[in-house]
Amino acid sequence: MQKARIKLASTDIHKINETCQYIKNVADKTGVVMRGPIPLPTKKLRVTTRKSPCGDGTATWDRYEMRVHKRLIDMGLDERALRLVMRVPIPPGLNIEIEMIDA
Repeated sequence: MQKARIKLASTDIHKINETCQYIKNVADKTGVVMRGPIPLPTKKLRVTTRKSPCGDGTATWDRYEMRVHKRLIDMGLDERALRLVMRVPIPPGLNIEIEMIDA
């Protein structure tokens, strides 16, 4: 049996949750078996820079962090369901990958 694996990644957790809810509604409507959304580990990208531009003065630092949240969804391969998933509105800043796998 084949499945569609959907990978979502974004820096905004609300965009991911909203898109996952859309996909869940499509699965409920079409009656397709769906597993997920499975939360994957959040990647934290950290940058530490010195506040002072010239290097003089006290050693104070700015710390910046960007978090990349990820979700994984497996759903049964149904042509109608996949077509509806393709029409899900994807907000800007959300990365989505769909691949077919053998289960």
